Amino acid sequence: MSILAIVLIVLAIGAIGFVVAGRRSAALAAASADKLHSRSVYHGFYVALAATLPALLLLAAWLIVSPFVVSGLTTPLPGENASVSSGLVRSIGQGIRLLPDEEREGLSQTTVEQLRPLLARRGIPVPSGATDAMVAQAIERNALEDTSRLAMTAAVLVLSLAGLVVSLRRVAVRLRARNSVEGVVRSFLIVCSSIAILTTIGIVASMLFESIDFFSRVSPASFFFGTVWEPRFAAAGSTATGQFGLIPLLLGTLYIAFVAMLFAVPVGLFAAIYMAEYASDRLRSVVKPLLEVLAGIPTIVYGFFALITVGPFLRDLSADINGLLTGDYSSFIQAQSILTAGLVMGIMLIPFVSSLSDDIITAVPRSLRDGSLGLGATPSETVKKVVLPAALPGIVSALLLTASRAIGETMIVVLAAGIAANITANPFEAMTTVTIKIVSQLTGDLDFTSPQSLVAFALGITLFAITLVLNIVALAIVRKYREQYD
Repeated sequence: MSILAIVLIVLAIGAIGFVVAGRRSAALAAASADKLHSRSVYHGFYVALAATLPALLLLAAWLIVSPFVVSGLTTPLPGENASVSSGLVRSIGQGIRLLPDEEREGLSQTTVEQLRPLLARRGIPVPSGATDAMVAQAIERNALEDTSRLAMTAAVLVLSLAGLVVSLRRVAVRLRARNSVEGVVRSFLIVCSSIAILTTIGIVASMLFESIDFFSRVSPASFFFGTVWEPRFAAAGSTATGQFGLIPLLLGTLYIAFVAMLFAVPVGLFAAIYMAEYASDRLRSVVKPLLEVLAGIPTIVYGFFALITVGPFLRDLSADINGLLTGDYSSFIQAQSILTAGLVMGIMLIPFVSSLSDDIITAVPRSLRDGSLGLGATPSETVKKVVLPAALPGIVSALLLTASRAIGETMIVVLAAGIAANITANPFEAMTTVTIKIVSQLTGDLDFTSPQSLVAFALGITLFAITLVLNIVALAIVRKYREQYD
């Protein structure tokens, strides 16, 4: 029986329990002088949860543990590489499962040469490295999996029915069904909250352990204060591991993010002020969704836009300007440059700045505006002297969160700013960022345990620390300067 069928049967048993329990509790309430402790719907949920939750938990646990048990019970192949043979055995087993039942029953002593034409007739290839022993192991593994699936089906359905019967027998007038149901819901919410926390801990731990391994091979001082990024393989007979200076990548990350914020903040903030204070409701209902459409465009599309349109436009424009001024039509702006990446990333960040700032500005109480206008201030003076100061802590927090988004951007930078790790103050030249090097160091044919790959985790933990600091600063600003309004 398939997993979906088992789940549907368990849910059907739970639904039956819900209906039966609700009717039984209503009948008990009508026949008794006492009042029900919990409403009939809670009795229904109580029985439904008892019939489904333990069974589904058993199903999930069985599916997780079963592959390990089956692998342990399967006869090992002598002299074979464990990981390679395991993959081949699974491939052979999956092919055998696609055969009709009558053909599978006669495969107990089948060799590779006998199995190959059976599978070939159905367009299923046999792996080239397959051996007769692997075929025998695949057949044995399939038999163990079938036994495990049958036992799992029986155990899950029996547990579901047992939960249904036991919980129905416990339905009574004074049963605290509501307390039990709310306890289950509370536990579910705690589990959901814990998933986010545990995921964050897992991400940090995975980066931290690999970073410690990296710093055991490369000096932290040379990493954090080095000015040359040249990760290379060690030469034969040499212990050199290249130069892993963070400074060029960190400066490039901050420089490009600064240019992006320099463009996005004024445009996004002024757009938010206009929509919140000056635009009519009809215009706002049209402009705001159109502006926020920019947030839904994939970053790779922005990268193509920078590579194909913005970069060549700035290069040709600079060549024309240089030609008019000096007669030399050479370009002083590279197609892949800090300016190109900053402008396109700024366009991407506009909806973040605008939407967050608009929500913060509209949250300022109307009474402040009315009081300012009543004292004779103009609408512009009210915005400048009253609304913006009241919304400033929230706006600063929104800008810091937007900066965190800019620092973590990858695709726009790799297409618009290049991959050259330079140190320059000229915005017309190319630089690269930390995220680009994380991707490049984890791709390719590098050994995962080499410093050239482990440096990606050191870069990741550094980037994580930067964004964490920005978020902490944003929260601190909001908490310290937040205004409380009635």
